[in-house]
Amino acid sequence: MRNFGQERAFRVRLFASNAVAPRANWKGFLKVSEVTCRVALYTAASTAERISFHILNRKTGHRVRRQFVDSETGRPVDRDEQVKGYEIGPDDYVILEPDEIASAVPDSDKTLSVSAFIGCDEIDDVYFDKPYYLAPADAHAEEAFALIRDGMRAKDVAALAQTVLFRRLRTVLVRPQGAGMIATTLNFDYEARSAEDAFSGVADMRIKGEMLDLAKHIIKTKEGRFDPASFDDRYEAALAELVKAKAEGRTIETRKLPRREKVVDLMAALRESARIAKKDARTPMPRSRRSPSSKTKAAPPRRKAG
Repeated sequence: MRNFGQERAFRVRLFASNAVAPRANWKGFLKVSEVTCRVALYTAASTAERISFHILNRKTGHRVRRQFVDSETGRPVDRDEQVKGYEIGPDDYVILEPDEIASAVPDSDKTLSVSAFIGCDEIDDVYFDKPYYLAPADAHAEEAFALIRDGMRAKDVAALAQTVLFRRLRTVLVRPQGAGMIATTLNFDYEARSAEDAFSGVADMRIKGEMLDLAKHIIKTKEGRFDPASFDDRYEAALAELVKAKAEGRTIETRKLPRREKVVDLMAALRESARIAKKDARTPMPRSRRSPSSKTKAAPPRRKAG
């Protein structure tokens, strides 16, 4: 049986750097009509804590660095000779100088200005981009922040706001969350692909009778609640174990992938799934290895593998 406590301790010991207090990604003002307060945005979800690798020279063990080369001459191009270009035809580019690109960046007044309040479930999830924690930037802003937060919570609404974030004008959905708020950047309309493009080839089929009853029974036996602490990143855990084994000089055994049998009889597969689901329902569920103390997850120490 895997010891998740020891595994976690190893990963922290192997890859940890000094833990630091969360640093705001952006600071500015949240404005609703004439009510304004200083706020700060903090990253709510990040892949920075995943195990990452450097590319090495197998013979020397030295780290390999990337280098830009001319596609025709093959010669390296120094940084000050590199310039961005937009392709308008085969090998035909419009060259844009850094100051020209900088002129396209919208001016920022550091204000997250609310333009409208909408129902919390009014926006399709496909428009959700990246979540941030929104909190008061200082003690003087706490009263006005709480006023906006509690007012939105009482009316069960979310706020649509706009501001310049990371050089781009972004629309942000702001929702109350515990003592603070969640600010989610939204994709633009041209970035969200049409569902019709993905679903146009799906046959208009309706399942009825015993097959539908079996499907509903299987779903009912597997009803539950979302607990992020109960889900493990198996690939990340396997990488940590692999690095640990290599560091200790142990032999690595190559895993053989299991063969997947092709399902021929859908009804037979449903009946077998219903039988397994019924059996699982009689088996007590194991308790979660961790019980989160709050809705906000503490960030683990940063780690990297060299």
